[in-house]
Amino acid sequence: MSSQDIPEENLPAEQDHAHGAVSVADEKNPFADPGLPPHEPRIQDIDERAAKRSERVVALLFTVSMLATLGFIASYVAIPNDKSIFVFPIGHISAMNFALGLTLGTALFCIGAGAVHWARTLMSDEEVADERHAIEAAPDVRAKVHEDFKQGAKESAIGRRKLIRNTMLGALTLVPLSGLFLLRDLGPLPGTKLRHTLWSKGKLLVNMNTNEPLRPEDVAVGSLTFAKPEGLEEDDEEFQTEIAKAALMIVRLQPENIKDKRELEWSHEGIVAYSKICTHVGCPISLYEQQTHHVLCPCHQSTFDLSDGARVIFGPAGHALPQLRIGVNDEGYLEALGDFAEPVGPAFWERG
Repeated sequence: MSSQDIPEENLPAEQDHAHGAVSVADEKNPFADPGLPPHEPRIQDIDERAAKRSERVVALLFTVSMLATLGFIASYVAIPNDKSIFVFPIGHISAMNFALGLTLGTALFCIGAGAVHWARTLMSDEEVADERHAIEAAPDVRAKVHEDFKQGAKESAIGRRKLIRNTMLGALTLVPLSGLFLLRDLGPLPGTKLRHTLWSKGKLLVNMNTNEPLRPEDVAVGSLTFAKPEGLEEDDEEFQTEIAKAALMIVRLQPENIKDKRELEWSHEGIVAYSKICTHVGCPISLYEQQTHHVLCPCHQSTFDLSDGARVIFGPAGHALPQLRIGVNDEGYLEALGDFAEPVGPAFWERG
């Protein structure tokens, strides 16, 4: 659009081209301050029709942001979390994750793009030089700041551009709903789940390697065997969650070498069963010293004495490993006689 198409009253006043000449170089000041270049008005400054077009673009971006936020909420509610889709060239990905990322990204991008377009086309773009001043704010400076704020609010046209204001407020109001819906996955509360495992009276001890129930004769003196509860299979959906609490290590000691009275009562012919989960940060314990009856956590070297109630003798672990009371059923298989007496895992009592 040329200036000939713009009404004469909308044309800007004659610019003072000396605006850029702030100082002149001389012997005392060889580096002259060039000042600010002359201000050149934008088409939106001189043509209200162009300003209206920019206003509609900004409002459209804010409206798309609102629709994208609603799409985020609808995707979170409607799409099953186990559904996958093929997206070229990424491949197969979660449909919910793809929809959530796309809609939330669109919502945030449109708010940002709308704000940038608003600032670049409708807000005042004239540069203003201000003199440096002391850090302390004098009363006249504070008054000037308040006046500048009012002037900025006026130049932003937020009061006059009601379409932009309303759509922006709508977009900013809806976006936080995305985070609010995500809070739903923080529940339900765990309740007493941390206090219990799959072990219960009558559950057979199944060898983790052979997947077969254990007999006393399968456990040799000085050996270390890992076990899981009967019925827990690796293809179960909750396998990792449950094995993290129920993993068991079995060691056979000479009964006369067991120092702790309760440990001896809860064992069977010297076979003791303890939680495999270190009480420091939850690493799986896998190192056994046959001569000392010590087990060592490979992560931070917490050491437990299996001949003395699995008490901590070295390292950062806070308390002994929980013991599982075991016996033998009528068919001669090792079985649990209940659950662990104490919760397994790290820092339970500190967590409350």
